[in-house]
Parts: sequence; structure tokens; C-alpha cells
Amino acid sequence: MRILVQPETSPWELRARMPGDKSLSHRALFLGAMAEGESVLTGLSESRDVRTTLRCLRALGARVRREGSGWVVSGWGRLCPSEPEQVLDCGGSGTTLRLLAGVLAAGRGLSVLTGDSSLRRRPMARVVQPLSAMGARVWGRGEGRLAPLVLQQGSLHALEWELPVPSAQVKSCLLLAGLQAGVPVALREPLPSRDHTERMLQALGVPLEQTGLDVRLTAPANLGGFSFAVPGDPSAAAFLVAAAVMNPGARVRIEGVSLNPGRLGFCELLRRMGAQVRWAVTHEELGEPVGWIEACGSELRGVEVQADEVPAALDELPLLAVVATRAWGRTQIRGAGELRHKECDRIHHLVVELRRMGACIREQAEGFEVEGPVRLRGAAVRCHGDHRLEMSLAVAALSAAGPTRLLGAGYSHVSFPEFWDLLPGRR
Repeated sequence: MRILVQPETSPWELRARMPGDKSLSHRALFLGAMAEGESVLTGLSESRDVRTTLRCLRALGARVRREGSGWVVSGWGRLCPSEPEQVLDCGGSGTTLRLLAGVLAAGRGLSVLTGDSSLRRRPMARVVQPLSAMGARVWGRGEGRLAPLVLQQGSLHALEWELPVPSAQVKSCLLLAGLQAGVPVALREPLPSRDHTERMLQALGVPLEQTGLDVRLTAPANLGGFSFAVPGDPSAAAFLVAAAVMNPGARVRIEGVSLNPGRLGFCELLRRMGAQVRWAVTHEELGEPVGWIEACGSELRGVEVQADEVPAALDELPLLAVVATRAWGRTQIRGAGELRHKECDRIHHLVVELRRMGACIREQAEGFEVEGPVRLRGAAVRCHGDHRLEMSLAVAALSAAGPTRLLGAGYSHVSFPEFWDLLPGRR
């Protein structure tokens, strides 16, 4: 698909609610499937990745039905998930595959997890190794480094594990494995990563302790059915916030969005750049702080992003590089090598495409270096099958001189189906 984006030259204002947070939606479905009784979920993300999780959990015996604007999940409770009749296709969702690996490590029979070509290139040793150390019978292509993964019924025991890189997906995989198997799990990360799973488990009464970089599932627990109104997705909100701060006279207010501290790294970095961005918590949902974010057109300056700031803003760092094209001075982003292992190599491809638009940006081994400000110009750019790259380039196009053609677009539905309806400008 080709999408033509016309720059927005007049001041604009937008008030919006984001779709349900993708990370929270995945986890709510998993925990609902593992719970005893019915769980009622409202505001669930309609993204392709979340629909993939829903389909896989149904194949494992969870009953999921739509009721009005919400979903009701009837889980397998104290039982294990059923042996799937077919290979479980996780599409392009790394969250789906890695969390499923944790649940199925304590499952029945034999399970095979695969995905599309991008997912089959992503690193899986980070879950295969600790699951194997936990007693799981798990194998993967390339000596366990790549999907497809095969898991066969085994007996899990307690695990103590130090993660080599911070990863909320790996952490969640191992916690769900321990929860499903009823064994203790103790984990340590080198840097903090998202803690959605920990917050939800604690809110549901699971005996889980957090101290600094350590998290410990201390005892077996049975989940009961629960209700959860999924907050809006801050990673989706980031694109509208970025569009606002890059365009003089623009203003945006996002309501009902997750304000988990581990998800505010992008907004914190924008503040350091001088952006007028503010937010406030209004209430909590299952341990998650929820509130609003406001932003408006701002004078920006370059910043240095250090490795310890990366986990809280990893998915938004290509977008930050786009914003940096409007900032005075140099912006340096380091320690973001994980971006090379997403749906595409987001470091390389973002640099190539922004250069087509006239950006002064250099590719580095683990990040970007951007000199600004530069007035971008409209051009023909490619999206490389990556939803976040597509949306980042669309935000760049909104403040460019002249129209921009996005070639190979149509992937925003993977995480933000409403993106093109909400983004200002003419198409």
C-alpha cells in the first residue's frame, strides 16, 4: 500500500483516547487464561498482535468470547493448557511467542511455536536457556537461538536467573512458567525493564516481591477471575505527542493512558529536549497508574541518551530520532542495539529513509547521531514491513516541506489500528 502524507502547515489541536495498551492486553489475556473462573476485560487492544495471542490461547483450551464492548475469558485454572492440535503461529508477535513458551514449558504434550519471517529471525536463546535451566524440555532452530521452538511436557523446578539484557518479555516468560508450574522463580536484571506483569500479579494476590533489580515469585498461587479495564497505550500516544512538539501551534491531550513509570521514558526524554509535555495520574487499574498526557509545539534542543535510559523508551527511540531533526544541536542515542532485532533493523532503515528526506543522521552500532535542526523535505520512503517505522516516518512527513509517499505502508494496525484516523494532516 502507498500512502501520501501532506504536511500540516496550520495550527491544530487534538483530544483523543488511545487504544488499549498492547503489552497490558497480552498479559491480561494470558492471566485470564491461567485463572480459575471468568475474567472480564474491557478496552482490550484490537491490534493484530493481540488477536494473535487470543487465537493461540483458544487453541490451548481457553474460552474467549465477546460480550458487548468487552471480552470474557474462561481459563484452564488449576489444569495445564491443552496440547494444541496444530502448530501455534505467533505471526510477528515476539510477546506472544515468548510468553507462550513460559506457559507451555509446564504444559501437556508437545507444542510447536513459530511465526513470520521477521519473528523467526529474532533471538530466542534468551528464553530457551533459562527455561532449560528450569527443567523445561525445549528446543529451537540454530541450537535454540531461533524459532520455531518445540516444547515437550516436562517437570519444572525452582529457578534463579540473571538476565544478560533487560527484557520484560523474558521476565514475564519465566514468571508465567513459575506460576503455571507452581515453583519459585528469582530473577535479576542489569537495568529496569517494564514491570506490567509484576504489577498485575501483585494486584491479583500472587506472592511476588520486588527489590531494586530483583523480582521473586516466592510461592505457588492460584489465580481467580478478575475484571480489568485496559488503559490506553502510551507507545501509541508517543506518535501524537511527537507530532505535536515538532509543529508550532499544535496541541494534543491524551486521556485514559497508562502512566507506568517504565513507559514514560520517551516523555521524560522530550522534557530534557525542552518540549512542553506534562502528565498526571488520576487513578489505578490492576496496579497500573492511569491518567492524561498533554503536549504542544516546542523549541527543542539535542540530548544524549545513555544506555540506562534505553529500556524505558526502546520502541520510541526511532521516533525520538525523528523529533531530533527539529532540535538545535546534536542528539546521540547509545545502547539501543536491540532495535536491530525487531520487525526490521530499525536503526539502519530509519537512517536510510530519513536521509532521503534530508535529515542529517548517522547510523551507529547501537543507535543514532542526529544534527539539527533540519527542515525535512517530502520524498518517497519505504516502511520495510515495520509498524513503528511506518508511523515514525508519517510523523516526520507531517512537518516536511512537500508531500511524502510512504511505500509499503499498511502495517500500523499491528499495534495502533486507529493511527491514520487520528494523525492530523491530509492523505
